[in-house]
Amino acid sequence: MIKVGITGNKGFIGSYLYNWLRTKNESIELITFDKDFFGNPNRLKEFVNQCDVIVHLAAMNRHPDPQVIYDTNVGLVRTLLIACETSESNPKIIFSSSSQEDRDNLYGRSKKEGRELFEDFAEKNGSGFTSFTIPNVFGPFGKPNYNSFIATFCHKIVHDETPEVFQDAEVGLIYVQELVEIIENEISISDKTIKTLALQPTTYVKVTEVLKKLLYYKQIYLLDGQVPQMEGLFGLQLFNTFRSYIPSSEFLRKFTCHTDSRGAFVEVMRAGVSGQSSFSTTHPGITRGNHYHTRKVERFAVIKGKALIQLRKVGTNEVFEYHLDGEDPAYVDMPIWFTHNIKNIGDGELITLFWINEPYNPADPDTYFEVV
Repeated sequence: MIKVGITGNKGFIGSYLYNWLRTKNESIELITFDKDFFGNPNRLKEFVNQCDVIVHLAAMNRHPDPQVIYDTNVGLVRTLLIACETSESNPKIIFSSSSQEDRDNLYGRSKKEGRELFEDFAEKNGSGFTSFTIPNVFGPFGKPNYNSFIATFCHKIVHDETPEVFQDAEVGLIYVQELVEIIENEISISDKTIKTLALQPTTYVKVTEVLKKLLYYKQIYLLDGQVPQMEGLFGLQLFNTFRSYIPSSEFLRKFTCHTDSRGAFVEVMRAGVSGQSSFSTTHPGITRGNHYHTRKVERFAVIKGKALIQLRKVGTNEVFEYHLDGEDPAYVDMPIWFTHNIKNIGDGELITLFWINEPYNPADPDTYFEVV
């Protein structure tokens, strides 16, 4: 087992990395970290003393006073290294730097000087150190007006605000899951080298093109109830990012039911992508599911019986509940990283239709069990 501690594990990249490692890597033991440790020398020493690898992601990206950013980021590095030195700990350290290292601003200076401090420590103690120069990162649950322009666009579009494009440049992007897979691979390398790795964007796209796609997703998915066309891997990544900003109050969506003398007709699914459809019958009192996905788009549609659908974002405690009834057909789409289930709460049989955007692959199911 590799014992890994992540500073900044409640932030955008840190929380994604934490959940990814606990989901995908059984050879890693995650060491508990709390941001208050930086103000408690004894707790911080206990933390670093347990770690084989520390991924240092704690940092400030934005503040009205750039000097506060500089002082905070360099101070966090110094505090972490003091804890390592006083506890005689010698972990491998992985550091998230920035392409702004060479720019004339205090944020870039804080990253450059932080890297140099870590390099000096590693050289002095013969330990491993890796600094990643990271391009623009986007993905689900990023903080608007802080982590990326895509987070800001998604938040504004979902809340019926108008995003602004200040400069329509081509931007190099990396999806947060692609980034954490790179970090995961570096964690597993037990070397004592000191290195800086400049990560390359996986997608280059103009700002206006991103905005156009997000507005399309809003119209087709949020307003019309259809699953939109997703062009390639970036299209799926951007769509799942967009979905993560939809409030839980809009998870439950009603179908349009057409009735006449013959009975009723309900259109369950209209999609611009292929996928797999299935149905299940569930006896009263039985619960299905209790799992989550990291990439799949999935729809639960109740057409007969009474059901309770529950969702909970992985790593949080709040449970969202939705009651569905076949007499008033409705559906819930499952957001990625939300564990979910469905229970028959009626007296008769429950019939549920399922659609998912990719056929089930037992070699790569993207299905991880966790009780809601």
